[in-house]
Parts: sequence; structure tokens; C-alpha cells
Amino acid sequence: MSETRRVDCMKCRHYYITWDPNFPKGCRSFGFKSATLPSLTVLSSSGQPCMSFEPKPASNHA
Repeated sequence: MSETRRVDCMKCRHYYITWDPNFPKGCRSFGFKSATLPSLTVLSSSGQPCMSFEPKPASNHA
């Protein structure tokens, strides 16, 4: 079995925190909310790592 690269949703521009206490993590790219990180839901559902990962833009904070 090949090693799967783990996708860090918190560094992705599509990741967001929802107001739903049962499903607090969301993915705008795939359009769903989850109790776990969306990348783990994608991996368990498809068997493939998330292909929609896009790094968040760099912040301009000092």
C-alpha cells in the first residue's frame, strides 16, 4: 500500500468553521459540513486524498 499524503484542511482556502455544533468543520469546494476534517471525510469516502486543496493566500500582517 502506498503512503497517502495527508491534506491539512486548516491551511486550505476552502476550509471554514461552521455554526453547527454537530458538524463544525466545512469545505466550500465540496459543499459539505463534517464532524471531522473534510480531508478525512473525502479520503474515507473516495479512497483518494483531497484534490481540491488550495493554500490560503499569504496574510499581509506585520
